Amino acid sequence: MINPCHFWIGRGIILFMRSLGILSSSANILKDHYWPLIKSRQTFMLTLTGAAGYLCQLRSPMDWWSFSGLLGSLFITISGCTVLNMVFDRDLDRKMTRTSQRPLAAGQANAGAAAFLGGALIGLGLFWAVTLSWLYFFLILAGASLDVLVYTLWLKRRSAWSILWGGLSGGIPILAGRALMMGRVDAVGLLLALSIVCWIPSHNLTLSMLYSADYLNAGIPTFYNVYGQAAARAAVALSTLLTVLLMAASFGRLSASLLVVVALCISGLGLVGLAFHAWWGSSAQAVRALNKYSSIYMLVAMLLLSMAMLK
Repeated sequence: MINPCHFWIGRGIILFMRSLGILSSSANILKDHYWPLIKSRQTFMLTLTGAAGYLCQLRSPMDWWSFSGLLGSLFITISGCTVLNMVFDRDLDRKMTRTSQRPLAAGQANAGAAAFLGGALIGLGLFWAVTLSWLYFFLILAGASLDVLVYTLWLKRRSAWSILWGGLSGGIPILAGRALMMGRVDAVGLLLALSIVCWIPSHNLTLSMLYSADYLNAGIPTFYNVYGQAAARAAVALSTLLTVLLMAASFGRLSASLLVVVALCISGLGLVGLAFHAWWGSSAQAVRALNKYSSIYMLVAMLLLSMAMLK
């Protein structure tokens, strides 16, 4: 005869194992079909700019509550914006070879669930932001509004200049990070934000140049497809030069250490050199090299900015 205790223990073990299986399956679905919606590398990069903006003026002992709140609220809010962008752009993604296998475009993720996730993340991020500072909250709210409402919903399908508004939203995290530390918006914060705005074309516009046929097929009016190759290459070169000059001006106003300034100048010269090489040349390899190096440059610049006050 089976001992009742053994029976219920056995049942409990079976239920526990089934629960683990369900949890494991759910975790795999989230990892494979919903995690890609936040574009983690892009989101981490933008969060890093906010962290660098905060750290570049750090003279007193670190306020870990404020700094961790900055990282968490930025990452969550940017993730939510990116998810919503994916939801609204899923029809465009289906028409583009480069993006057709994204979870929403491929039907692997549910659009309703993704929209709820995106909205919830933005709401949570903004709630966290308001606990840190009202100024910081309004800056993050402005960035999210520019990205989702102005760039994605209004202008992306209508104007080649939509990239400018996307760039403005991309400049908000570093401005917000510095504002959270300083308690105000200052000239250095604005210079840093403008440098990010000008950096966007050297990264995103080069991508649209490499995949111009994809964007044309999706009906997205990119600068390259509307104004032609020469104008697009000139715009990339000019915006890259402005990026490097504005970044250098920011470091100058911070009175950054000589070693940091030298490292920034070397990385900046590399970016400008590649941009003008892509302008004068006509090879896709030159444009692809610029696209890849632009991310490296921004990563290096943000790490250097975080160390700007070290002597």
